[in-house]
Amino acid sequence: MSDEPRPKPDGAREERRRQFAEAAREERPDLAVLCLLIAAEADPALDEAAMDAAQIELDRLAGELPYAPTGGAGAWARNLAELLGERCGFRGAAGDYRRLESSLLHEVLRRRRGLPILLSVVWMEVARRAGAPVYGMGLPGHFVVGFGDPYGEHVLADPFDGGHPLTDEDAAVLVAGATGEALTGPMPAPATPLDIVLRILNNIRAWAQARPEHSAVQLWALELSLLLPSHPARLRLERAQLLVQRGEFLAGAAELEEYALVVEAVEPATALTLRRQAATARAMLN
Repeated sequence: MSDEPRPKPDGAREERRRQFAEAAREERPDLAVLCLLIAAEADPALDEAAMDAAQIELDRLAGELPYAPTGGAGAWARNLAELLGERCGFRGAAGDYRRLESSLLHEVLRRRRGLPILLSVVWMEVARRAGAPVYGMGLPGHFVVGFGDPYGEHVLADPFDGGHPLTDEDAAVLVAGATGEALTGPMPAPATPLDIVLRILNNIRAWAQARPEHSAVQLWALELSLLLPSHPARLRLERAQLLVQRGEFLAGAAELEEYALVVEAVEPATALTLRRQAATARAMLN
C-alpha cells in the first residue's frame, strides 16, 4: 500500500473538477484555465485569486509585445523569443524533467522554467493575447510552437531553447534526438487545447508513476484525464489497477469488473483476466 494516503474529498476540489469538466466541454476550451485547474490539484493554495494573478501575468507579458509587427510569422517568432526567451528568461533544462512544478502553469510563470509543453503554453497564451497567429505542435518527444499557416508559410520555435527558430528539417532532427527515430511523413497537425491538456496530464502521470510515493498525484492526473470529452479507454484500466496498488481493493475491484464488461465483446480473454484480478483484489481484504 502507498505511504501517501489519498486525500478525502473536499468541496473545493469537487468544485474545481466540475469547473475543469465544464471548461473542457466549451466550444473553444480555454487552455490557460484548464492548465491552472490542473495546477490547483497539485497546489491547493492556488485559489481563484491566484489563478487570476496568473492570467494577469499572461496579459502583462502580452502587453510587452509590439502590435501587429511587420514581417509576418517570422517577426512574431522573433519578438516572442526576444521578450520571453531573452528578456524574461523562459527556457528549460534537463533538470526540469525531474520536477512536478515544471508541469504546473503558475509555477512555470513564477520560476520561468518548465517542460517544453508548458513553456509552449506560456508562449501560445502570450502570443494569442497579442493577436499572433500561433499554434502548438506536438512533435514526438518534444513540443514546439508555430507561427503563421501550419499548412503554408510558417515559422517554428522551440520555447525550451528560449525560442530558437526551427525549420521543418530542424524539427525532424529534434525528434530523432529525442526519440531515436526519424520523423516520417508530413509534420503533425496543430495540437488542439484538449490535445495539449491530455499530453500535460500524461506527463504528470509518467512523473508520478516513476515515483511510487507520489501515487496520489498519478491518481488525480488519471481522474482529470477521464473528465476530458475524449480520452484513451485504457486510462480506466490504469486507474483501477492503481487503486488496487494503493490498497483501495474494493474500489479497484469494482472498476476492474466494469472495464471487463467494456472489453468482453472484443477481448474475452482480457475480460477473464480482469475478473480474476478483481477477485484477487477482493481476497486481499481477508
